[in-house]
Amino acid sequence: MTPVTYGVLDLAALRHNLTRARTLGGKARVLAVIKANAYGHGLITVAKALASADALAVARVHEAIELKQAGIASRIVVLEGFSSVDELNLLITHDIEAVVHNNQQITWLENCSEIDAITVWLKLDTGMNRLGFCASNFQASYQCLSDCSVVRSKIILMTHLANADLIGDAMTTRQINRFNSAVHGLNGEKSIANSAGILAWKDSCLDWVRPGCMLFGVSPFSDKDSCFFNLKPVMGFYSRLIAVKRVQKGEAIGYGGQWRCKKATLLGVIGAGYGDGYPRHVPSGTPVLVNDIRVPLIGRVSMDMLTVDLADCPSAVVGDPVTLWGVKSLLVEEIARYANTIPYTLLCGITQRVQFLKNVDNAISVNDG
Repeated sequence: MTPVTYGVLDLAALRHNLTRARTLGGKARVLAVIKANAYGHGLITVAKALASADALAVARVHEAIELKQAGIASRIVVLEGFSSVDELNLLITHDIEAVVHNNQQITWLENCSEIDAITVWLKLDTGMNRLGFCASNFQASYQCLSDCSVVRSKIILMTHLANADLIGDAMTTRQINRFNSAVHGLNGEKSIANSAGILAWKDSCLDWVRPGCMLFGVSPFSDKDSCFFNLKPVMGFYSRLIAVKRVQKGEAIGYGGQWRCKKATLLGVIGAGYGDGYPRHVPSGTPVLVNDIRVPLIGRVSMDMLTVDLADCPSAVVGDPVTLWGVKSLLVEEIARYANTIPYTLLCGITQRVQFLKNVDNAISVNDG
């Protein structure tokens, strides 16, 4: 039985988006970023579907271990690296690669007795001012790692773009130039481009590209949605009408009574709310689809329910399907704009009580990981 509120993962769309990243990245290899439970889509399911990526990236060590324990054979990179000797030992034991971005990590590597045991991605801070070595000591850090017996000889050089989602922004140009200057003369593959870099900054596409949000059919740009880049939404978020009723003019709807009927209204109640991950703070007027017809939310979002004005869908009945986001006519980017946030927060915010189904070759099945 399909639950009242559920998600559907379109794995063909996921693989399509990977192909787009590979095509737009030119000759670059693809490090597919699947951190934060694959942006809310399910870490193991997504990792299996992206087996053709050249490597997978997560943020934390425990995410990488989870992939290994699930039998994922892909190369795995931990973007935050290791924050203790114990974590370093786990990475070595499980043959997991790590980003190195501070001197303490280098010290731990220098004190390690293993030989040729870990692949390192050395991070340069070109202006994000978050993780990475500054340009003035980057080459010295590279030399220290090159002299480290535990580090494999092929060190990969990388940085992260801060403003790439602003097309034409001068900061991104400066970051690319700083990176190219700092790595001049160093041996090693190079990586700059994230999703925005792949889509809009071709000179950031070097030996490796690192798509994240675009894999899930989300545009990183506020003024260009995913369809503009021929990306397909991977997550569909769905529910059903659990009640339909007529409410008289002047009646208040929902908690706080902030929305009042200006006329007699056919009201629909949807069995989804912020307890499922739908954003609580969206205003009245935010669209949903009932029977593929756009109707507006009215009143506050509650934990388990939403209310909508069914004036444009007068034939709606209890049990009719509702789309909250995830189709071309109602992208998650649009809901994010109503919520005054970015799409990633919505995707990552889906709660555990939402069951995900898989769409594989148009056949829907329970997502078993």
